[in-house]
Amino acid sequence: MSSETGDLEAIKQLKARYCRTMDTKDWQGMRALFADDVTVDTTESGGTVITGADEFMRFLREAIGDVTTVHHCHLPEIDLTAPTRATGVWAMEDMLRWPDGAEMHGYGHYHETYEKRGGSWRIVSSKLTRLRMDFGAGPTS
Repeated sequence: MSSETGDLEAIKQLKARYCRTMDTKDWQGMRALFADDVTVDTTESGGTVITGADEFMRFLREAIGDVTTVHHCHLPEIDLTAPTRATGVWAMEDMLRWPDGAEMHGYGHYHETYEKRGGSWRIVSSKLTRLRMDFGAGPTS
C-alpha cells in the first residue's frame, strides 16, 4: 500500500470514528480525534464557532449528551495537500431524537482540514454546512 493510500484510509477511519464516538457518546474516544487547537464551526446548524478540543467536548456533552443521534458520513473528497496535511468534504446525514421525542433529520456536508501529528491524523478544523433540516414535534399529551 502506498503512503498516499494509507493516509487516505487513515483519514476515512478517523471520520468513521468521529461518527461512532459521537453516537455512542464516547467523549474520551472522540476527544482523541481532534487536534488540541481544533476549530469547529456549526453556525449554519444553529451553533457557534468553538476553538479548542476540550471546549468542543464540553459543548457536545451539553448540547447532545441526552440526545439519541445517528450520524452517517459518506462520499469523501479528500485531498492530500502536503505529507502531513489534507482537506476533506464529506456528505453527511444525521438524525437526532431528544428525550421529549422531538426529532431533527439533517443533510449537509462537513468541510474539514486534517494534520498528521505524532504519526496520527487529527481533525484541525471542521465546518458543518446544512442543505436541509426537517423537524418533528415530540408526542402530544
